[in-house]
Amino acid sequence: MGLFDNLTGTKHPDDGVAPRPAEEVRSALLGLNRSDVPYIIRNGAAGGADLVAEWRMAEPAWQTFFIQSQLTRAVQIRMRLVEEDHEVRVLEEGREVTRVGNPPRLAISKQYTRGPDRTVSRRYTIQRGESGRLQATETFRFDASELRNPLQDIVLKSGWTWRGVIFGKL
Repeated sequence: MGLFDNLTGTKHPDDGVAPRPAEEVRSALLGLNRSDVPYIIRNGAAGGADLVAEWRMAEPAWQTFFIQSQLTRAVQIRMRLVEEDHEVRVLEEGREVTRVGNPPRLAISKQYTRGPDRTVSRRYTIQRGESGRLQATETFRFDASELRNPLQDIVLKSGWTWRGVIFGKL
């Protein structure tokens, strides 16, 4: 893997993994959709992609989770399946978000980024342990890789390359 691959987040499948057909890869990616995960994968034709994965920030069932995480970035991963090269071209886009009003609602700012997102949010509680000394206990953790990693795993196990795009078109 070269320096540019590290910057873009490009990953290659293990040697000897036979590439699966594009429709199988697409079905496997859509198969990650479950009600118990904080993201959704949907058809991306309206946004110029084959598939789009994004956080469920606006869904009522997940709002408490995202408010608790104090997440300040909305991440969207747009994917295009390029069958002749056996690669999924990926554009990760991030936008800053804030919560306004009561009850809180999302407001998206004009700040925009492209490329792999590395947001991690943690919350700790400090209390006295059994020995009487102060100790920090992690009570909440949120990591943006929870969106990217399952997608990447499916693509790589299917024998396809996960090709990060920072410049140019998807």
